[in-house]
Amino acid sequence: MRIRLFLSIMFALMSLAGFCQTEESSALMNEPEDSLTLPNEPAKGNVLKRKWEELYEVIKDFSRVDKRYIEPQQYNYTVMLQNTNTIESYTLSNKQGQEVVLAPKPSFKVGPYVGWRWLVLGYTIDFTHLGDGHNKQGFDFSLYSNQIGFDIFFRNSGNDYRVRSMTLGDGIDTRAMKNVSFDGLKSKVQGFNIYYIVNHKRFSYPAAFSQSTRQLISQGSPLAGFGYMRHNLKIDADRLGELVKDRLGDEVAMMELEDSTVHGANVHYTDYSLSGGYGYNWVFAPQWLFAASLSIAVGYKQATGDLQRETSLLRDFSFRNFNLDGVGRFGVVWNNGRWYAGASAIFHTYNYDKSQFSTNSTFGNLNFYVGVNFGDR
Repeated sequence: MRIRLFLSIMFALMSLAGFCQTEESSALMNEPEDSLTLPNEPAKGNVLKRKWEELYEVIKDFSRVDKRYIEPQQYNYTVMLQNTNTIESYTLSNKQGQEVVLAPKPSFKVGPYVGWRWLVLGYTIDFTHLGDGHNKQGFDFSLYSNQIGFDIFFRNSGNDYRVRSMTLGDGIDTRAMKNVSFDGLKSKVQGFNIYYIVNHKRFSYPAAFSQSTRQLISQGSPLAGFGYMRHNLKIDADRLGELVKDRLGDEVAMMELEDSTVHGANVHYTDYSLSGGYGYNWVFAPQWLFAASLSIAVGYKQATGDLQRETSLLRDFSFRNFNLDGVGRFGVVWNNGRWYAGASAIFHTYNYDKSQFSTNSTFGNLNFYVGVNFGDR
């Protein structure tokens, strides 16, 4: 409910900002000026008019730019074809230094998008998991204005993870575990990030990631933001132990797993974070742009969980602590105003750290697109 309310407020502000960018007349409404004045209450009418004008100026400031550095969008509509590749991985480790990296096969999605000014909506088909019954679900949405942007995401993992690498100790060859299917990891992630672009009049995030403006001269900006995320993680380490036994033998399983590996884990935590970073748009040739930004977040995690094993070593698993998380954005765009093409990538990384057990989760999208703008403003 909080996320839906937040989105409704943001959509309303962005819509009014887009209106303000193109309506440059001094009047706020089509009615004559004195129509705002109520009968027998001229003072109250003047106050209302001034408040409307103040609100108009505040919202219009979201779209004001220095036109020496940024060229505003000259069209109302866009049509785009986009390929989206989703990438995800989990790194699980314990206090003995053992580690396993799990990742599903990347999703390959293709679909059309249509847009009006700042708002672009589309639909993609996942050809990688088409009809395979993995029940993988995901939703990623990013909205960019000159001053403020935000990401909202939801991911519910399927059961198609594979072991990308494993470390059990010195002298133990784990190559037989590489790319082995593992259906014992379940993950659900949902949350959002909102951030403020300090140098928003000369540095344009939309130029790099939504193509609604064009960066004319290279420029950078500090970034500040806030994030919220809920993460549910369930690991069937007994199942992982069975795979190690089948692939590496009983001796390795007895020696390395029985004494040190968690036999089951249910982790549920909420992450509140404050972030800071820097972004830079490099105009390396006419009509070309390379963009890169990195934000580091200090996340305060409230978590509860259960770890079951044959000893009581991990009986107490409730904790509150701080961890470092991050968001990286990269893009390269060719844009002549009407036609555009390029690639972009957005990656999120979150860390959960306990003395006996820790995880690092990374997920993101790699996009390739081509599109055209039309409908003069």
